[in-house]
Amino acid sequence: MDVVLLSRIQFAMTIGFHYIFPPLSIGLAWIIFFFLSSYIRTKDNFYLVISKFWIKLFSITFAMGVATGITMEFQFGTNWANYSRFVGDIFGAPLAAEGIFAFFLESSFLGVLLYGENKISKNVYCFSSLMVAIGSTLSAFWIIVANSWQQTPAGFEIVNGRAQLVDFMAAVFNPSTIPRYFHTISAALITGGFFVMGISAYHLLKYKSESNTNQNTNTNTNQNSSVNYNYNCAKKSLKVGIIFAVISSFMILFFGHIHAVQVAQTQPAKLAAFEGLWESKKRAPLLLFGIPNEENERTDFEISIPGLLSLLVGNDLETKVTGLKDIALDERPPVKISFFTFHLMVGLGFYFISISLISFYIFYFREENKSNFLVNFFVEKGVDNLILKILFFSIPLPFIANELGWMSAEIGRQPWIVYGILKTSKGISENIPSSHIIFSIILFAIIYLLIFVLWIFLLKQKIHNSYESRNEKA
Repeated sequence: MDVVLLSRIQFAMTIGFHYIFPPLSIGLAWIIFFFLSSYIRTKDNFYLVISKFWIKLFSITFAMGVATGITMEFQFGTNWANYSRFVGDIFGAPLAAEGIFAFFLESSFLGVLLYGENKISKNVYCFSSLMVAIGSTLSAFWIIVANSWQQTPAGFEIVNGRAQLVDFMAAVFNPSTIPRYFHTISAALITGGFFVMGISAYHLLKYKSESNTNQNTNTNTNQNSSVNYNYNCAKKSLKVGIIFAVISSFMILFFGHIHAVQVAQTQPAKLAAFEGLWESKKRAPLLLFGIPNEENERTDFEISIPGLLSLLVGNDLETKVTGLKDIALDERPPVKISFFTFHLMVGLGFYFISISLISFYIFYFREENKSNFLVNFFVEKGVDNLILKILFFSIPLPFIANELGWMSAEIGRQPWIVYGILKTSKGISENIPSSHIIFSIILFAIIYLLIFVLWIFLLKQKIHNSYESRNEKA
């Protein structure tokens, strides 16, 4: 089998699995800080109890992210030796910065969050959650810097066949760093928001059912009180998750647009593949649906909005957008997979906006407008319970959207490992037998499956315990 393809599959597996955890860690970190800062501001013990619950889930996810992230870096020196040799001078700085300034900050203050509650003041405890959030967000920045340099390399010169850093700031703030970073952070906040909404929705449904059962069986007052307490905790969590989801869903729409404009300017082949655009043209259409036909260089079953792509990327209907036919055959990305991963990601983005706004209407507007006919109608027909179920089953969707976004970005960059400079086929290690890579892929698949099952098992245990263990303290 092709060693280049196998090496790409192995790296895709390791980074794809690792990428499950960082977005959730970032999103949860900021939500935990919100809960603790709300506790400091209001002195409402509900917020402290809720924050402890989410800290447990965060710590499990953080540990999984650390374990799976180490493997990724080792692959640079095993399967991608030529690439590592070429970019080593560039990648060293951001990866070192990520470890020193971000990961150290995040992991140190996480220890304070886990073990320091009764040893420090509440203000310092809240400050620790802020440092964890900042650390996780900074960590993402330096990783995005390294990856963005591959997309739009800057601040370097080629010396003896290697890229050498000549302008650190130009390399860090290369043309795609800022758009990609804010796009990624918005996606992380969506992931955290939907995770909190989904788990809170599960708890609300569970406690509604338990409350009805207790009423029907005349269960003792203490048990009813425990259920009501947990119900109120879940309700507060749900509302905070909704706010994060609404804001971040619109953020990703805004930053996604900025990112698309940057791609149009710096990676025209990638944008053409995303949009299934074959002919360079003004008034280029924005495709809503289609099936790229690479053999005949056209998009079948096209449903599009005329001129909208030109308007979006250039603020002018007369903006000319480059088509794939103007890109050399050996420099075109795989069109079908780039097209579908991108459009599925965008579709999920609009789903996030829709369901978060509906949730906001049902669970916020209802509180302030209990006499509203439409809200009462929704309650009578059980629409609120239906939305709770939808929110619970929506938990995996932001994770899927994250993976699709990563796939579209990386596959759309092909055939370049460093865009316009070094092709992927030239970056692999020499003389690695394909059998060794296949063996490692199988081994990684088994280990990652076990890690994923362990992660789900641990989350399930903590979620099932809910807020009950903290009732006495509150």
